[in-house]
Amino acid sequence: MGNRIVIGLDLAKQSTAAAALDGQGREQWRRTFRRQKLLPFLARQAPCIVAMEACAGAHYLARQVDRLGHHVRLYPPKHVKAYQRGQKNDYNDALAIAEAAQHGRLRSVPVKTVEQQDEGLLVQQRRQLKQEQVRQGNHIRALLAERGLVLPKGVAALRRRLPEVLEEGDNGLTPLVRRVLNGAYQRLLTILEELAWYDRELERQTQQDDVRQRLCEMPGVGAVVASVLKAWMGDGRQFRRGRDASAALGLVPCQHSTGGRQVLGGISKRGDRYTRSQVINGAQAVLLYAHRKDDALHRWVVRLQATRGHNKAVTALANKLVRIAWVILARGERYSPRPA
Repeated sequence: MGNRIVIGLDLAKQSTAAAALDGQGREQWRRTFRRQKLLPFLARQAPCIVAMEACAGAHYLARQVDRLGHHVRLYPPKHVKAYQRGQKNDYNDALAIAEAAQHGRLRSVPVKTVEQQDEGLLVQQRRQLKQEQVRQGNHIRALLAERGLVLPKGVAALRRRLPEVLEEGDNGLTPLVRRVLNGAYQRLLTILEELAWYDRELERQTQQDDVRQRLCEMPGVGAVVASVLKAWMGDGRQFRRGRDASAALGLVPCQHSTGGRQVLGGISKRGDRYTRSQVINGAQAVLLYAHRKDDALHRWVVRLQATRGHNKAVTALANKLVRIAWVILARGERYSPRPA
């Protein structure tokens, strides 16, 4: 890195703490900027490395700083934590970010374009709506259980049985409870209607996107899973190989090795939990009908299920699907089933 200056920025809503290190790691200066003063200050600086944590607003600011001629690096916050010295404050956080960038061992997070953020927005909003759907359904079931009425699990059963419960006159529900339940049910219907719009929009975008169409050629991957994978992995070039992508998603064994003795446990569960859950759900769907297929991938997972059990087979298949997705995204290839 030579004598190149590294500026670490600790972002906040209204102010940003900044600290600069020279090529030998010596602190050059530290300052605090209001939001409107930061970019004009960086515009007056010679080209340098500007490092930030990959948090809310970081990608927008990174694009603005990159236009000023600086080299921008974004790092996962939990990886920067190890470089912190002394007690936690804004300046120490900025110094830790600058030191992490100067060290050079951490893999930086790619800066997202506006288009990539738009694609991720649909995925994030759909995820939030699914959570609201589950919470609202559980709330309605809890209200009914307090009155001695227990409904089956699942949103389909709730939509089918709740109108019947509200119309029954001899189930012991008071007029107040009926009004409250009807309002909660209407909110649930609104959430489901909005969720259906997001599903249609993801399906429409998938039909117009060649990358997601190639991802959908994989087993267990539809419009939603393809959109989630693309939003999480981007073009995949931040990973050297497919195993690095599956490791970043937490689908490889967690190591506790020492003294030359290798000890492997369960999967590490690192990375984005929602993306990992979607890939595992797709793998479960594949395993459900794998015995009907005759290609190498399905035969392999059926043998694995017979020898290692269902859960390990699902996890191993999810690992393999992420690796295949990396090849499709990073190398631009298509999925081609290999004959058994």
